Amino acid sequence: MQRWRGLEDIPQDWGRSVVTIGSYDGVHRGHQLIIGRAVATARELGVPSVVVTFDPHPSEVVRPGSHPPILAPYDRRAELMAGLGVDALLILPFTADFSQLSPADFIVKVLVDKLHALAVIEGPNFRFGHRAAGNVDFLRELGSTYDYRVEVVDLVERGEAGGGVPFSSTLARRLVAEGDMDGAAEVLGRPHRVEGVVVRGAQRGRELGYPTANVETQPHTAIPADGVYAGWLTADGERMPAAISVGTNVQFDATERTVEAYAIDRVGLDLYGKHVAVDFLAYVRGMAKFESLDGLLEAIADDVKRARVLTDAYDMKR
Repeated sequence: MQRWRGLEDIPQDWGRSVVTIGSYDGVHRGHQLIIGRAVATARELGVPSVVVTFDPHPSEVVRPGSHPPILAPYDRRAELMAGLGVDALLILPFTADFSQLSPADFIVKVLVDKLHALAVIEGPNFRFGHRAAGNVDFLRELGSTYDYRVEVVDLVERGEAGGGVPFSSTLARRLVAEGDMDGAAEVLGRPHRVEGVVVRGAQRGRELGYPTANVETQPHTAIPADGVYAGWLTADGERMPAAISVGTNVQFDATERTVEAYAIDRVGLDLYGKHVAVDFLAYVRGMAKFESLDGLLEAIADDVKRARVLTDAYDMKR
């Protein structure tokens, strides 16, 4: 999949294409319906498919300080989109100037002049342009002028998560914040992932016999509620079952909130400075302060046992 950052990265000889536009944070199951339709339409028409998204999230520019928690960083979104068959990803820097583009100017500058859209695929609530004044009706109206068609994917994906409301990034963020990893996975179509670089921490886990990777997450990352989780730690392409701790270390009166993952039964791992991924499968228990070191060690041993059982059972089902 080709990746472009800014309109100037688009090849000069780029021909007609099928385009879909959106933030697509998380590339959840609702997003997958729209992106999947764009890919299928592109193949029917014999042209490439392009996803257009924005960095940073438009809300941060329009309303500074309102950046929502991020379900998936851009590299992860690109990986997920490539898995859906997308041919090109265009990340548009969302600046104050860009936010002033009228809906008509956005269509001309992005869809017509650069991507030569043959078809545009969107959900029914798609909005664009200055003050989000553009909608699918306006997009369709200008399609007759600029020779592209518009298809609205009016399909709603829903399940038990969130009490049966339609799947959305907002719902996924809420479920993650609540520690409901089953619900988040239902919306996302996979376990929620947090990424970052392993940094040195207080090394208390190592002293206790359970060395953890202290993951310095990226800004605005959607981090689950404080607690202990079962999941996986992926480093250097290897996926390892893990017991994961999120929050301040109340046992030692720490104040900094951290994400720490213990790779079960792995000895001698040296991950400092490496980019890793932590996938959250299930909530195991809340954070607690124990009366003794023995009580803490007993709880950690039980956490590891439960994490091993849960990850083994998940892998056996797949």
